[in-house]
Amino acid sequence: MKNTFKNIDEYILLFPVEVQEKLIELRVFINSQVPHLEEYIGYQMPAFRYKGKPLVYFAGYKRHIGFYPGAGGIKNFEKDFEKRNYKFSKGAVQFPLDEENPLDLVHEILLFRIKEIEQKKS
Repeated sequence: MKNTFKNIDEYILLFPVEVQEKLIELRVFINSQVPHLEEYIGYQMPAFRYKGKPLVYFAGYKRHIGFYPGAGGIKNFEKDFEKRNYKFSKGAVQFPLDEENPLDLVHEILLFRIKEIEQKKS
């Protein structure tokens, strides 16, 4: 996908309505869980910064939502991904579009990432 967007709203509008709904739900949920996040576009994807540090990224695809919480965020939740039959790599996990967004799991990943960022600061 060519970078023809300047912000997350424009990015989301590039997708079919059913994908837009999943992306919007994820965006709203992330913002509701962590106060004072900064939204930006990073690596051609919607992204969030927590205290100036990258927190998570996400992206829309034809059959899934890609969620990118960094290597630590993946490694720590591998068993959860396996249990839910999610495809994942060392830096990303795929949430299938034909299933509900796993907001409970996203919440846990966000808490983990915040802790990771806080520990690196000290």
